[in-house]
Amino acid sequence: MSDNASQSRAADLSVMIPCKNNERTIGRVLESVRGLASQLVVIDSGSTDATMDLVNACRQWSGKDRCEVVLIQTHWRGYVRTKQLGMQACSHTYTLCLDSDEPLTPELAASLRDAIAQGIDAAKLRRMVEYRGKLLRHAWQPEHRLRFVRTQLVHEGRAWSGGVEPHDSVELEQGIEARVLDGILIHEAFESFADQLSSQLDLAKISAQTLHASGVRSSAWKLMTSPPGAFLKQLVLKQAFRDGYAGWLAAAASATHAACKHMMLYELGNKE
Repeated sequence: MSDNASQSRAADLSVMIPCKNNERTIGRVLESVRGLASQLVVIDSGSTDATMDLVNACRQWSGKDRCEVVLIQTHWRGYVRTKQLGMQACSHTYTLCLDSDEPLTPELAASLRDAIAQGIDAAKLRRMVEYRGKLLRHAWQPEHRLRFVRTQLVHEGRAWSGGVEPHDSVELEQGIEARVLDGILIHEAFESFADQLSSQLDLAKISAQTLHASGVRSSAWKLMTSPPGAFLKQLVLKQAFRDGYAGWLAAAASATHAACKHMMLYELGNKE
C-alpha cells in the first residue's frame, strides 16, 4: 500500500472520551481525531446540552473517516473508575484516552499514526494548556501524559486507569516502555481564569477529601507555605512569566488551588 493510501484511512485506533455537558469543547476534539480513529468510545454521565448531538453526528462520517461509535451512558463513577470503564470497552488494536477538552494537533495525529505503524506498546503525549488561542509553553510545563496503549494490555490487566482522585492517570505494568511522541495534546481547559478558579475549587475539594480518607493531614505550616511555594514554582522554576500576563495568572491559579486544598484538608483534620 502506498504512503498516501495508508494515510487516507482511519488507523486501527479506539479513542475513549468521557464527557458530561461538554458541547463547548468536544466538537473540536472529535474533529481532531476524524480520519484517525476507527472507533469512538464515549462515556457520558448525563449530558443535557448538545454534547450527544455532536457525538452522534460522528455516526454519519463516511469514506475514509468512517468510524464505529460506542456510546455508554452511566452515572458518574469518579475520574479513575469512569475512565477504566471506557478503556475496557475499547476493542480496536490501540487505545487513545482523551478528555473532552483535549484536541490533537495535526503533528500529534501524524505521530500517533507512525506509532501504530511501528507497533509500539505505549506512548506519552505532551499536553499544553491553551488560553485564548495561545499555548502556554512554560506554565505547568513540561507535562507528559501516558494516554496511548496497546488495547490488549488493558484487557490483560497490564495497563489501567489509576491515580488518586481527581488526578487520574493511565498506568502500566513495570517493564513496559512508553515513548514520548512529537506534537501537542491541547488542553482547552477554560475560557477565562475566572472559570479556572471555579474549576480549581471543585478539584481542590475532591483532592482534600481523597487525601483525608487516605490518612493525609494538613497543618498551619503547610497552609502558610504551600500557596507561595506553588506560585513561585510556576513563575520562577517553570518560567511562566515568559507566557506573559497569562503566566502570572497561571501561577496565581496554582497558588489558589494549593491554598484551597490545604484549607479544606486542615478543616477536615480538625473535625476529628
